[in-house]
Amino acid sequence: MKGETKPEFTRYQFLLVAIIALVLMTIVLDFMLMSALSAILLPKLEITTKQFGLLVSAYPISAGISAILLSGYADKVDRRKLLLFFYSGFLIGLLFCANAPSFHALIVARIITGIFGGVVGPICFAIVTDLFETTQRGRAFGILQMASAGSQILGLPLALYLASELDWHFAFGLVLFLGIIAVFLIFWKIKPIDRHLQMLAKVNPLHHSLKIISNRNYLIMFLSNTVLVSGDIILMTFSSAFCTNNLGVNLDDLPLLYGIAGVATFIFAPIIGRLTDKYGTLNVFLVGTILTIMMVAVFTNLGINPLWAVIIVHTLLFLGNNARSISSSALGTVVPEVEDRGAFMAVDAAMQLAVGGVAAMIAGLIVFQSEDGMINNFPSLGLVVISLMILTSGLIYVIDRMVKRRDDTKSLGEV
Repeated sequence: MKGETKPEFTRYQFLLVAIIALVLMTIVLDFMLMSALSAILLPKLEITTKQFGLLVSAYPISAGISAILLSGYADKVDRRKLLLFFYSGFLIGLLFCANAPSFHALIVARIITGIFGGVVGPICFAIVTDLFETTQRGRAFGILQMASAGSQILGLPLALYLASELDWHFAFGLVLFLGIIAVFLIFWKIKPIDRHLQMLAKVNPLHHSLKIISNRNYLIMFLSNTVLVSGDIILMTFSSAFCTNNLGVNLDDLPLLYGIAGVATFIFAPIIGRLTDKYGTLNVFLVGTILTIMMVAVFTNLGINPLWAVIIVHTLLFLGNNARSISSSALGTVVPEVEDRGAFMAVDAAMQLAVGGVAAMIAGLIVFQSEDGMINNFPSLGLVVISLMILTSGLIYVIDRMVKRRDDTKSLGEV
C-alpha cells in the first residue's frame, strides 16, 4: 500500500509511541533473551537441544492459547486497562524467571510469562492502529521497531554480560526492572482508549471470535504472519550457540555481536518505516526478503571466521528481517475493519505464537549438539528458513493485491 506522508505526529502521539516502544522493548528483549542464552543455558542447565527447544517453545505456545481466549473480548474492554492487566502479569512471570532454580521451574515460569506477555504485543498494535492514520503507521511501526533495536543496543548486550559474568538469572532481572518503569508510565501517561467500544456494545464475544477466524481475508494474513515468524524463530533459536561453537565467536563477544546489529536497526528502522509509507509495503518487503535470503544462505554455511565478518553477515541479516517485519506489520493494520482490530490482533498473535512454539521445537529436532559442542545440521535449517521466506513473499503479494482491490471498490462506491 502507498500513500502520501501525513504531517508529523502530535505530542501525545510521540509520547504514546515512545511508551509503547518501551513496553515492546521488554517483550522483545525477554523473547530474544532465551535464544541468545542458548550458548549459556545448554551447559548450565545440562540440557539437550531438544530440551532447549521445549524451553523456548513454552512461552509462545502458552501465549498463543491465551491470545485466542482473549480474542473475543479484546474489543470489549478499554485497551489501556487491558494493557495494564496483562503487562503486570508478564512482570510477575519475569519475577519467577529471575528466581527459577532449575530447568523445570524455568519452564513453568516461561509458561506464566507467556500467558500474559503474549497478548501485550497485539494490544499495543491495536492501540497504534486506533490512534494513527493509515499513512502514519509505517513511521509508527518503524519507531516501534526501534524497540527491538533498543533491546539489542542496550538490553541484550547488558543482559548477556550479566548472564556470563554473574548468573543468567540477572538477565531476567534486568528485563523486570525496565518493565516496572514501563508499567508506571502506562498508568501515569496513557489516556483511556475506548472509542472502539461503541461499535461492539451488543456483540457476543464468541460470535465476534468466530467472525474473525472465518474471514477469508483475515486467514490469509494470519497464515502469512505465522510463516514469517516461524522462519525467524527456527533460525534464531540456536543462533548464539552456533556463533560461539561453530563460527569461533567468543562468549564475551556476543554482546558486541547483538549490539552492533541493534545500532544498525536503530538507525535504519525509521528510514525503513518512511520508505514503507512512500514506496509501498510490498516493495519494501520484497527487497528485505531478498537481502535476508542471501544472508541466511551465507550465515548458515559459515565456518570459523574473523569476528568482523560474522558481525557484517549477522547485522545484514537483522536489517533484512526488520524490513520484512515493518512492512508486513504496516500491511497487516489495513486488513481488519475498525471494529475487528483488537480481536484480529489477538488471533493473529495467537497463531503466530502457537506456530512459533512449534517452530522452536522443530529447530531443536533439526539441529543437534555433538560432544565437542558443535551445532550440527545448520545448513539444512537454513534451507527450511529460505523456503518459508519464499512462501511468505507469495502470501504478502496476494494480500497486497487483495487490499488494493478492496480500496478500489470502496473508492468506486463513494463516487
